[in-house]
Formats: sequence, structure tokens, C-alpha cells
Amino acid sequence: MGRSRRTIPEELLLLALDPATGTTAQPQSLDLGLAGAQLVELALAGRIAPDGDRIAVVHPRPTGDPTLDSALELLRRRGSPVRAVHWIGGPRLGLRQTYLTHLERCGMVHAVAGQMCGVLPTTRYQATETAISREIRTRLDSAIRTGVPPDPRTAALAALAHAVGLGKHLYPGNEGRSSRSRLRDLIRHDPMGGLVAHAVMDVQNGVGAQPRRAPAPAGSAGSGGGGAGRRAAAVRPPAEAAGVGAGQPATHRGGVMARAGAS
Repeated sequence: MGRSRRTIPEELLLLALDPATGTTAQPQSLDLGLAGAQLVELALAGRIAPDGDRIAVVHPRPTGDPTLDSALELLRRRGSPVRAVHWIGGPRLGLRQTYLTHLERCGMVHAVAGQMCGVLPTTRYQATETAISREIRTRLDSAIRTGVPPDPRTAALAALAHAVGLGKHLYPGNEGRSSRSRLRDLIRHDPMGGLVAHAVMDVQNGVGAQPRRAPAPAGSAGSGGGGAGRRAAAVRPPAEAAGVGAGQPATHRGGVMARAGAS
């Protein structure tokens, strides 16, 4: 996969990086979002497709991106479609660090070593290619403010940004309220992005182990990934849901990427 185009996990991570502090906003939910963003990227590459609320491998050929191909191989080994909520809620240890390290190798971010409480070694990441970060943000802003249906990549990025609670980071305060609402509404423009975004929010809300409601009776519109889009208007951002996002006490500190025991 060429470097002329950033993958959705990379773009989501760049959106979450705070340029002032070098930390990531909403770090706990961001980890889930990165796993979901991999699914969307694989779907856009034609490797997987939604099957109801499940994900099915339709073309196991590698993409050329090692991190995506690792996820694709894990999905292939399942042998049958896997529920998106189970995949996203599974262990993804080190995924955020993997992408940060990759962005550092590509020259997109710069690692700054430090210490937490004067003892624990930490690493913060400052964006260096600010033009690319601005381009990503401009695409999102344009989709929100113009009302023109966005391309699938931007729609999926918007859906994931909403799902992980980046709305208040990107569009803070009362003046950003309408933009946050429109960010949420962009979920409906990409069925796969909508499916994954709702799965991310389900995991955060603790419903990942519960089966989804049975399909609507015959005569209801659509099926499969479209069902995620139909629920978009009723979804609240995770940061505003009880016990999720802003209510998590470790959110700020979690943005510091620690390398304990570093030599």
C-alpha cells in the first residue's frame, strides 16, 4: 500500500494527537477505534465485507501493509465471519504504539522522551508533517460544514472520530456543538464505517458480549451494514454516555505513551 495515501488508522491517530502536549485524546477508546479503523481500511481495499453485524474475509490476498495484513490473517484464521463487536473488543495490545512508531519512522511524528512523576520513562509524540494533519482536518471540516456527502474514506474517518469521542477534542465548547452533531450524522454515509463505529461504542458501553437485537421484520428497509446507518441519529457520543469517555479518570494520563523498563 503506497505511502501517498495515509490509512484510516493513521489518520485517526493523527487527529487524536494533541499538538500542544504530544498526548493522544481519548486513549482508551482510541485503541478500540484503531482496531475498527483497520477493518474499514481492509473493507475499502476489498479484502473484507460486512455480513450483517459480522465481518467476512472475501479476498485474503495481502495488502502490502504489515499491520493490516496481520489483522487480515487473524480474520482469515477464524474460518467464519466474526462479529465486529467481538473483534474490536478483543485484545489489541500495543496497537496504538505500533502505529505511533510507524508514523515516527515515516517522519510524521517526532518522539520526545520524558518522565512521569520523575520516575517512569515516557514518550510523547509531536506531529512534524503538519501539512498532512491539516489536510486530514480540512477534509473532515468540509464534510461537516458544507453538507456535501463525503467520500467513503472521510465518512468512515468521521464515524470513527465520533465513536471514540474525538468530537469534543476537535470541536470544543458550545461553539462546536453543531459541528459535533454533524460529525455524528456523517456515520450514515458509509455502511462499513457505521457498522464499525457502532461496534466501538457497543464495546465502550459494555454490551460487546450481548447479541444484537433480532433483525427487523420483513418490510423494513435494508439489512447488513445499512442497519448501522439507520441508528446513527439516535447515538450519543461515548464521552457523553454515562460512565464512558469523559468519566474515565485515567483518560489524560493514558495519552502519554510510556516505555517502562527502557534501557
